[in-house]
This record gives sequence, C-alpha cells and structure tokens, in this order.
Amino acid sequence: MELTRLLTIRLSRFWLLSLMLTLAVGIVFAAMAYSQLTYRFQQHNIAAIEQAFSRHVLRQDMDDANLWLPDLLKATDTLQARVWNGQELVYEYTSAEQAELPRVIDIQLPQQPNLRVQLLMPQPLWRYLPNRYEVGVLLLGLLCFVVITRRGYLWYREQLVGLESIGERCHLILKGRFEQARGRYSNGHPRFINRAISLLLDELVEAKKDRARFDTFIRSNTFLDHETHIGNRLFFDSRLDALSSHSGMMSHGVLMLLEFDELDQLHSELGDHGIKEYLTLNVEHMRRLLQSQANSVFARRSYSQFAILVTQISLAEAEQLASRLVKLCASLAPPDSKANQSLCHLGCAYFKLGDEQQQLIEEAEMALRAAQMQGNNNWFMYDKGAVDEEFARGSVRWRTFLEMALTDKRFVAFAQPVIDVDGIVQQREIFTRAREPNGNLVRATLFLPMAIKCGLIAPIEQLIVEKVIQQLLVASHGDEQFSVNLSFETLMNNDFFRWLKRIMLEHRDLMPRLSVEVDEAFACRELAALSPRLQSIKMMGARIAVDHVGQELVSTQYIVEAGFNIVKLHRSLVKQIHLRPENQLYIRSLLGSLPLAEISVVAEGVELLEEWQTLKILGVGAAQGALFSEPVAVE
Repeated sequence: MELTRLLTIRLSRFWLLSLMLTLAVGIVFAAMAYSQLTYRFQQHNIAAIEQAFSRHVLRQDMDDANLWLPDLLKATDTLQARVWNGQELVYEYTSAEQAELPRVIDIQLPQQPNLRVQLLMPQPLWRYLPNRYEVGVLLLGLLCFVVITRRGYLWYREQLVGLESIGERCHLILKGRFEQARGRYSNGHPRFINRAISLLLDELVEAKKDRARFDTFIRSNTFLDHETHIGNRLFFDSRLDALSSHSGMMSHGVLMLLEFDELDQLHSELGDHGIKEYLTLNVEHMRRLLQSQANSVFARRSYSQFAILVTQISLAEAEQLASRLVKLCASLAPPDSKANQSLCHLGCAYFKLGDEQQQLIEEAEMALRAAQMQGNNNWFMYDKGAVDEEFARGSVRWRTFLEMALTDKRFVAFAQPVIDVDGIVQQREIFTRAREPNGNLVRATLFLPMAIKCGLIAPIEQLIVEKVIQQLLVASHGDEQFSVNLSFETLMNNDFFRWLKRIMLEHRDLMPRLSVEVDEAFACRELAALSPRLQSIKMMGARIAVDHVGQELVSTQYIVEAGFNIVKLHRSLVKQIHLRPENQLYIRSLLGSLPLAEISVVAEGVELLEEWQTLKILGVGAAQGALFSEPVAVE
C-alpha cells in the first residue's frame, strides 16, 4: 500500500501547491494593477500641470506664477519644478519633502518653443504605499485566507485518507485476503463505500462458511456411512490403498473385521429406530476405545460388518485390543435379546512390511470365519507365526535402540522433491530414518510411534530440525527450500519450542526457505492449542503446512483459520484417482473451499503419470511421490 499512500501525499501536495500558485499569481497581478494605477494617477497630475502652463502662457501671465503655481505643484506632489526660457531660469520651486531616486519629467510647451518645464516627482508606487489601516486590512484578509486554506487542506486530507483506506481494502480483496480487508474498516469518507464493502465482505464470509459446510457435506456423502456417521467401504478401501504400494504394505499393523452375526434378528426385535440406536451406541464406544490408537481407521464395510485398521501396533497390543473390542460389543447387547451369546465375532490379521493387500483381506476374512466357528462372542488372530519377533517384544528394545541412536546421532535425513506443474522443484520434504548398528535403516513409520510412547520424539525431531537449518539450508545453493514434519507432542513441548524459536531467530534470513508440517489429525482437533505456536513460527518467517489432508472427514475451515500456507493431500485420495470419480469429486470440492491465491496444494504419493495428469486437471499445483523421485539421503 506504499504506492497508494504515496499517491495520496502527492495529490495533497499538488492541491496545496496549486492553491498557493493561484494565490501568488493573484498577488502578482494585483501588484501590477496597483503599480499601473499609481502611474496613471501621476500621469494625470502631470497632464494637469501641462494644461495649466499652457493656459497661463497663452495669457502672458507667467510673471505672476508665484501666485498660482505653488499650490498646483503641491497638490500634484511635485518635489521640484524649474521653468526655463531658453537657457534662462525664469522660475524655480522646491518642496520640503524628499524622495530617493525621484522621477524627472520634461514638459515642452508647443505655444512657446523656448519655454521648457522640468519636474522632479516621486516614484508613483512608493509614493502611494498603503497606510497602516490598509496594511491591517490586507493582513487580516491574508490571515483569513490561510485559515480557510488550512481547514480546506485538513478536510481534503481527511477525504483522501478515507479513499486511501478504501484503496487498501480493495488491494487486500484483489490479493484474496478477505479477512484482513474485513478487519480494516475505518470511518473515513466516503463512509457509504466502506459500509458497502464491509457488507459484501460479511456476506462473502457467510457464503464461504456455507460453501465449507456444503463441501463438507459433499465429502461426507462420498466417504461417510449415513447411519453410523463413520467411514464407509470406499473410505476404508482408499485408506488401505494408501498404506500399500506395488511392493506391498508400507508398515506393520493389524486388520480387524468385526461382524454382528445376529443383526437381522436384532432388527426384527428392536425395529428401525432401535437398531439404529444400538449400532450408534456400539460405534461411539468403539471410537472412544480407538482414540488411544493415533493411526487407526474405523469404517463400515457392509450392513453388519465393520473394519478396523491399526498401524504401528505390536502383536501383544493388537491381541489386547481385539479382546477389549469383543467384550465391549458383548456388554452392549440388548439384555432381552436371544442372540446375546453369539452376537459378535472378530477376525484379526497381523501384517508386516511388504505383505500383499489382497492377501491381508483374505486372511482377515478367514480369521473372522474361524472366530464364528468357535461360537459365542469370540475373536481369532490369523497366523501369529508370520509376525517378526521385534514387533512382539514391546517398548524396552525400542527405547534402548532410540537412546543409542540419539547418543550416536544415527538418524539419517532423506529428501523427496515436490514438483510443480512446470516440472520445477518447489521444495524438498525431509524424512527421517534410523540407522541400526549393523547399518540397516529403520523407517520412521516403525520407530516414531515407539518414540512417542517412550517420550523421545522431541529430541529426535530437534536433531533433524537442527540438521536442516544449520546444514541443509546453509549449504544449499540458491533459494532451495525444505520442509520438516513435527508431531503434536513435539510442538507442545515447551523446552523444544523455546529452542526452536531461538534457532529460528539466529537464522532469520533462512526462515522463508523453511516449511513446518503438522498432521491434519492434530491440526483440526487441537487447533486451539496449536494455533499460537503455528503463528509464532509464521512470525519468524517460516511457512506452515498441514499434512495428510483428507484423512479426516472434517470441514476445511480450520485451514483458513490457522493460516496454513501449504495443504498436502493424503495419498489415499491420490492413489488410482484417475479411476475413482468419488476421489475426484472429493478433491474438487476440497479445492473449491480453499483460497488458492494464498494456499498451495500438494498431492502426496503420486506413483503414476495418469494420477498426476488427473490431479493437474483438477487444479492441484504440485505433487511428490515415486513418479518423480524416491527419498534420497542428504548426508
């Protein structure tokens, strides 16, 4: 807005300069007119003297000139007069007044060529200067002019300040910063324009809220089960696809299929309303039970079957979870029902890195049938021998491993580029892997959940952030940008955040090249706690990004409220998107609810050219994934 303010100042100065120039021109013309008036008045006096001499010369009464000439000369302000007849001085008059640089006037009488009159008269302008009264009136008029001009200037400046405020608001609107423009209301003139803009911005905010609710409704109807308000089969399949690649599952965990075998009988006993309340009650209790599992997916696969997918969970924890789920569902059975003893069964299939997705589903279905064959309310785990021992040991080994890795700084940074539609690298996202003593690398999906449980996540991520800022940003050429992922536990750690602010202040010039990513699951649920810390990061110059967007069925309003600069779509939305119209509808609705002028949208996990082409058609501006490059070590 410096240009608008500069134009306002220049316009005000031009107005004042024009007014002063007009005054100066008026004063010059007035002085010239006054000078001409005094000159003509003196010329009129000279003409009167010449006429008097002509009359007396014709009557031959120059001998008595002392009788009539002094009064005439005094009346015409003559300082000195001399009458020459040839070379003879016949008359001389001298006034008592004196003047500097008097004016000499020679009069030649045509009746008497030998007779010549010489007059000394004061300069007309200085002779007729204004007196004190006239000067006072002139100064009073000039003072009135200055006061009126001052008041006019203040009024004019006030009007321009109002226009400047309107210009700032319009500039913000053109840049898409509607909330800032809405908060810039002023009482400047013209006020009706300000009120009109404010009214339109208020209606725009309401329209955007309605649009956000509508987009949420669209996305919810795409992936939401209307009866239980959890994910449907499409939602579950997309999340399962996101956890797998061409080489199999990308993490370890457990898949559970929970079947309510006597749901039809319960429906006949309870009716439509009763069965809906029963399912809602079971879903709510199961969701509470799964809240302790940060990486869980809960969805309804069919009328009577529910699917639960939990990653980064040990075998012992999976068995405990399965037992608690079956006991929970059995305890919620209607007391008078005949199907209480064989109401629900649970089949579990534990998977590890590289397992096939279709095989996993088949194993879970086989485990469910085995649980149903056992009768009563029961659960069954398929093929326990397929589980690696390290997943069944618990957290003691992990704590020892992570503490030793921290001491020896055996955490390796990997970078994956983010490519825009022009093929240019926008930034590089940093991933972390831990190096074992034998040289093998452990993925973050394996050790991060255990690091959170052991309370070691903050020092691990601090080590990575320090490496990115002090090594990668300093050593990188040009304007290369990097992004790092920070967990909710790390950001809420006071010691870590104080250290983060200190190191960001020390390298303030590098912060525009750094982005901090947080997971959507925490960004939408813990926005009130996260927002102050995210804003502090933005104030330091860094950008903030929200990761895994679309994994949660929530409104996108939190993205605008938190002021995120980058939105990263979850890989479950991206995988096979060219074959999934429901995912395309979801992304199109998501993009429509975001101010794309301020927010960059990035797709994660792009593996096929068809996926990237479809994303570009939908309006996604950048992507990362195996199609462009796998993560590369940056040691």
